[in-house]
Amino acid sequence: MRTKAARQHSGQRGMALMSSLLLLILVTILALSMFRSFGIQEKIAGNTREKQRALHAAEGAQQYAEWWLSTANNAASSPVVCNAVLSANLNQGQICSNDLDSRTAPPLQIAGADVGVTFNPNNGMNAPGATAYLDAYFAAPRFYIKDAGPSADAQGEIYRIDAVGYGTNANSVAVVESTFIVKQGVVNRGE
Repeated sequence: MRTKAARQHSGQRGMALMSSLLLLILVTILALSMFRSFGIQEKIAGNTREKQRALHAAEGAQQYAEWWLSTANNAASSPVVCNAVLSANLNQGQICSNDLDSRTAPPLQIAGADVGVTFNPNNGMNAPGATAYLDAYFAAPRFYIKDAGPSADAQGEIYRIDAVGYGTNANSVAVVESTFIVKQGVVNRGE
């Protein structure tokens, strides 16, 4: 009788071992798939961050261009044929009479030449210990102002502003465009 009971008991041990091995394999597969999904989620979060950085840089350049147009007599300056890159941080700016190449990807170009006005938001004036703005981005944001002609009521001038901003690499880029009108007799008191 003892031998029969011992055989049944040893057969149950083998079944428990097989069940626990199958359960261990199942848990391992679940853990590996979870780690893989975390990696994908991390990449998605990184891409979203880069997209937002590029968009904020482009919007900052666009807003600076609108401010530049509304200050002093900048909007009263005559449109010129633009064929170079200037720097807003060196008090340079221009209103262009020629159109951008619409078929080219950023940077802003005309006939294959880079054009526009670069803009460094903090102009190197960082808080102690902070890194320079341009060290955190692939390139300086840039804007291009095109004179689009007089407004319908002939009381002002219409401008098209194109701006481009980058994240930390050339693949994370954002382009924004706005139409801005400057009316005669309107003064910006925010200077």
